[in-house]
Amino acid sequence: MAEERRKKHPSDSYTEQVHIITQSDINGFNRLFGGTLMSWIDVLAAVVARRHSECNVTTVFVDTLEFRAPARVNDTIMMTGKMTYAGKTSMEVCVKTFVEELSGERKLINVAYLILVALDANDEPTEVPALLPVTESELEEWKAGAKRRELRKLRRSEKY
Repeated sequence: MAEERRKKHPSDSYTEQVHIITQSDINGFNRLFGGTLMSWIDVLAAVVARRHSECNVTTVFVDTLEFRAPARVNDTIMMTGKMTYAGKTSMEVCVKTFVEELSGERKLINVAYLILVALDANDEPTEVPALLPVTESELEEWKAGAKRRELRKLRRSEKY
């Protein structure tokens, strides 16, 4: 009988990251430079995917990167990353970025969905554990991730 694929919950790989914006992080408009935030998002997504897959990973696609509001010097940036969908070798990670006020109140400033692939010792794609959503919101994210995956497949099959 075939071995059943391992399963993990989104909470197993949930990750948080915190930054305080400094002068070296800003652009000419005194706001957080988008490229800096994109780099932080990529690193956080990789940590989430590594925790889920227990493998090295590589980013293959940024499905969504939505800048909703700016961050400024001395703002505290709180980032959360969680698995939303897992295919055979690929994983979708959602990273949300917030500005955290001194009171602890958070304002969402960015949402990103990235696709990463797990790599074996030869840098070839390797199977990842299935994702087992538990809460209603995790199940909704999983369903949305499946839809995004189908849309990506359609886009790849289009001729330019």
